[in-house]
Amino acid sequence: MNLATFAEAYAMKERMAPSILKHSKVQGIGVGYHDPQRPKKGAAVIIYADALSAVALGIASTVSISVKGKSVNVPIRVVKTGKIRSHANYRGRIRPVPAGYSIGTSAGSGTVGLIATNFPGANQRYIFSNTHVLTNPLNTNVRAETLQPGGADNGRPRVDRVGFLSRYALLRRNATNFIDAALSLPVRNSILNPRYATVGVVPGHVTSYRVGDRFKKVGRTTGLRFGRVDSVNTDVQVDYGGNLGVITFRNQSVIIGTSPVSLPGDSGSVWLRRDNNFASAVNYAGTADGLTSIAFPVDWFMRRFRTRVARPSGAGIVRNVNTNGNPAFARRLTARELASIRVIQVRSSSTITKR
Repeated sequence: MNLATFAEAYAMKERMAPSILKHSKVQGIGVGYHDPQRPKKGAAVIIYADALSAVALGIASTVSISVKGKSVNVPIRVVKTGKIRSHANYRGRIRPVPAGYSIGTSAGSGTVGLIATNFPGANQRYIFSNTHVLTNPLNTNVRAETLQPGGADNGRPRVDRVGFLSRYALLRRNATNFIDAALSLPVRNSILNPRYATVGVVPGHVTSYRVGDRFKKVGRTTGLRFGRVDSVNTDVQVDYGGNLGVITFRNQSVIIGTSPVSLPGDSGSVWLRRDNNFASAVNYAGTADGLTSIAFPVDWFMRRFRTRVARPSGAGIVRNVNTNGNPAFARRLTARELASIRVIQVRSSSTITKR
């Protein structure tokens, strides 16, 4: 029996790759030994996939190729492999600062959700994250120094300073809360990179999304993760600990994953639509096992803070989603509900203005 050579296996791999890589369960395709424990059995095409056999992928265990007029049978070996993910360190120092990396104060770390910009001017960039990430002490009007990386990642005051707390949504114990959101004013626009880690430029944001939609995000702790909208318009009780304790949020979204998607340090990370990278929802809380993300529509923040997604050449677009009042979609806040969100503007003198 003629054994396949590496040259023959490579020729077959090149022929198969364009189509096999489109298979939802396949992570990669290459060449290697047919039997790593018995190299003399020749070469094979190696497929890395979430499957146990070639048959499970709908292909034969041996495929034929003609090389120099000779027909050669090339075996297929399948290696069961999960999704291949980047091992980028999102806790490290990076300049200029994009979305997805560690941010915070001397008290701790969260995630840069987006680089935002004012609208309609689009001449001032901001770091967008959660109130509980960018305020220090929590939920107070102190002009906190914004560090990248955050304090939990050895960010140092002054040395790692990238901005100062500018505006935040006040979290309230005895009132309805809708968002946990804050902006930091950078020391200069050029210290921010209007891109999203591993993704690139975010085109803009959507006004709504529905149950079942597929999302992805990058967080300081969990890195690149994928999730599915499990429910919308969900009222939740979130425990912030300390003096704030448990507070109520209305009409939130629950996004779940098969691996942890929301762990400490991921607060502030922004969920993007998996198919087109439009910003959709803002993660700010989750369950202890990390499999559940509690989030609110990013459109609520954008409208209340009068901002947009920052792009290298200006502001991102707003993609309007027509929900037709369907409760399967995340609802848009009314003007009255938006106005009920108390936005505190922090001045350099530490005086505050309610907006």
